[in-house]
Amino acid sequence: MTDDDGLFQTRYRALASRDARFDGQFIAGVHSTGIYCRPSCPATTPQQRNVTFYRTAAAAHEAGLRACKRCQPDAVPGSPDWNLRDDLTARAMRLVQDGVVEREGVEGLARRLGYSSRHLTRVLTAELGAGPLALARANRAQTARTLLASTELPVADIAFAAGFGSLRQFNDTIAAVYRATPSELRALSRRGRSGARVDETATPGELTLRLAARAPLDHPGLFRFFADHAVPGLENGDPTSFARTISLPGGPAAIEVRPDTTGGALLATVRLTRLADVGAAVSRIRRAFDLDADAVAIDAALSADPVLAPLVRATPGIRIAGSFDPVEALFRTLIGQQISVAAARTALGRLVAALGPGFPDAETIATRGHEVLRGPANRIASILGIARQLAEGRLVLDIGMPLADFRAALLAQRGIGPWTADYLAMRALGSPDVLPVDDLVIRQSAAAHGMPGDRRALAAHAERWSPWRSYAALHLWRARPPRTAAARA
Repeated sequence: MTDDDGLFQTRYRALASRDARFDGQFIAGVHSTGIYCRPSCPATTPQQRNVTFYRTAAAAHEAGLRACKRCQPDAVPGSPDWNLRDDLTARAMRLVQDGVVEREGVEGLARRLGYSSRHLTRVLTAELGAGPLALARANRAQTARTLLASTELPVADIAFAAGFGSLRQFNDTIAAVYRATPSELRALSRRGRSGARVDETATPGELTLRLAARAPLDHPGLFRFFADHAVPGLENGDPTSFARTISLPGGPAAIEVRPDTTGGALLATVRLTRLADVGAAVSRIRRAFDLDADAVAIDAALSADPVLAPLVRATPGIRIAGSFDPVEALFRTLIGQQISVAAARTALGRLVAALGPGFPDAETIATRGHEVLRGPANRIASILGIARQLAEGRLVLDIGMPLADFRAALLAQRGIGPWTADYLAMRALGSPDVLPVDDLVIRQSAAAHGMPGDRRALAAHAERWSPWRSYAALHLWRARPPRTAAARA
């Protein structure tokens, strides 16, 4: 049996057992019926000869299939592969989901990734069965389905919010993907397993959306992290909610995220400057809360280490609390270095109050940061120098960057060492396989739990945790012994 045959059989077994753990990780196309389904679809299992598995809904669309009305295969978490992998395809998918194709076109997407549009289209088509335009079209259709399910927005408003150029294009796409009208899709999306519902308490101008997550989800840990690190004047957090302003292409947006008491998902309420930014807002919230992580696979892999297993049992479904913008994450990290979390919040709050509203951009920090920043002169000079590099385009940080390039760009800056680069790889890129062995708290926690406390020995021990070393780091931060320095996790 070839590797491809083995993969097919693994996926077919998941389909036959209706295993919801694989929802969002692949699509089952059933050519005898002309539909595609999520693996957990309750319909009768099709015969193997009629099934083709696809990595994305876009590939199924390109093969002439339509979405199953019964299981609604795009109402699920996204694939964890786009963070787990670091290749061109994964980086392209992160940017497609952020709406880069709608804003900058295929040429802009290719430019960000450092390739020609022809090469990018060839690679994506070969691996995913669809090029960037088809992938963006599927992403727009999914955004539209979410808005139809969760809001009472008029259909025309939803069409343009989802990124369609005209109402006719929107209607044609919905008909092709779902074989339904927008009104029919709205009714379908509010029933059964989609879990979508309209928030009747929302004020005008607000959208409340249900964001599916792959269980288990440690939402207490996520909300505690965001609350502990909330910057005064920018963010508010408590054990059950988190609110802040984020920057989107069309202007600032106010968001509030809270757990969905009816299931493992989150509810996000957003107030946008431009309705067309809804897709980007959803993408950034999902990344910041790590909602697409494969928690079952992560917990199983880390539990294989008997020393780490008790920590995993204590906190199943741990997630990387990420950032909404890599540049903001960089300055928050630089300003918060070598001081307590409370002191960092104070310093960052002072920065926002003086240079806001919102978190100041690199150009503002470069020109006016000296008025606000406090601390050793060398440290302030480093922060201002990095701000100038960013403002002048000599330093670029982007979620579509390869991990090695991201780290190299940071390490080339004065005042940034391996700990900062690793920490930002976790928080800004969402990289799942980074262990900051230079972190004193991680080493102390490892030693306290019977693991090597030496930097090199711990790095060697941690190789068994790959490709989930970032999640192991979170467990070690969470389980730090008393009276250690304030932890970042």
